[in-house]
Amino acid sequence: MAVPQLPHDPKTRSASSTVPFLALSPLFRRQRIQYGRKDMVSSLSPLFFFLLLLQHSSSDLVVNPSKSRMLSWKPRAFVYEGFLTEEECDHLISLARSELKRSAVADNLSGKSTLSEVRTSSGMFIRKGKDPIVSGIEDKIAAWTFLPKENGEDIQVLRYEQGQKYEPHFDYFSDKVNIVRGGHRIATVLMYLSDVAKGGETVFPSAQELSQRGAHVKDDDLSECGRRGVAVKPKRGDALLFFSLHPDATTDPLSLHAGCPVIEGEKWSATKWIHVASFDKIITSQGNCTDENNNCARWAALGECTKNPEYMVGTSELPGFCRMSCNVC
Repeated sequence: MAVPQLPHDPKTRSASSTVPFLALSPLFRRQRIQYGRKDMVSSLSPLFFFLLLLQHSSSDLVVNPSKSRMLSWKPRAFVYEGFLTEEECDHLISLARSELKRSAVADNLSGKSTLSEVRTSSGMFIRKGKDPIVSGIEDKIAAWTFLPKENGEDIQVLRYEQGQKYEPHFDYFSDKVNIVRGGHRIATVLMYLSDVAKGGETVFPSAQELSQRGAHVKDDDLSECGRRGVAVKPKRGDALLFFSLHPDATTDPLSLHAGCPVIEGEKWSATKWIHVASFDKIITSQGNCTDENNNCARWAALGECTKNPEYMVGTSELPGFCRMSCNVC
């Protein structure tokens, strides 16, 4: 079988600058365990999965990797142009419009949701798989990020009116309460449901600028807030993917980001936060002495209980997936 060609000229753009998962090889090798990719085979490279996608006809592709471009490498951030269709954007807005409430933030110490002037938008959550359109969007997110659907939270739809914003913050948690379910947030997919006349950019104030020309929008198109770092101007249907953790599962301080104030018009967006482990898994005080993957015994024999204790063993608050094979219960 002939090997399919990459959908770009390798002389002008590297594969990793176009396809985010090609730049995340640790996710598909040993680090798959730390990230909870319990269904992955360690010997397969990300290029294999990319070529596998390309072997399908265009009608079968859930995502088109050639539409994704790198925004930043520190932090790792990518923009997918036209990720959502017009119908999908309208559908999410229609589901949310009558249910909007003032947005809250997580307290750094207690983990409780509190109202704050740091975040002045209104929003609501759409439960997973609510209808075929929502389920299809979640399928696309999983295909683009190569992270399991079960690791994602419900989609949060937000509306920012004139003057509303979200000041610089991290998506990973500082408290111990919010990491009990699914661990840290590893990645965020932010989908833009509307154009914004002026303002409303997503900006990374600590990001390192890419040297390649045309990596992001020109300063002339940005508000003063957007010029304070590497920024994405909201465009209906586009999506932003960025990672809050390094490939070694440590937090990335360069992932600090903000939602700039809306100056003209209004901004609608939808956010999917993705955790290192299953967000659907309900933690109980009993019945945790189990193996939840058929490969647990083999991984334990290879020493993964010691090499990757976060996934294999876990903690009392967040039990691992291979506790029986690791003989910890």
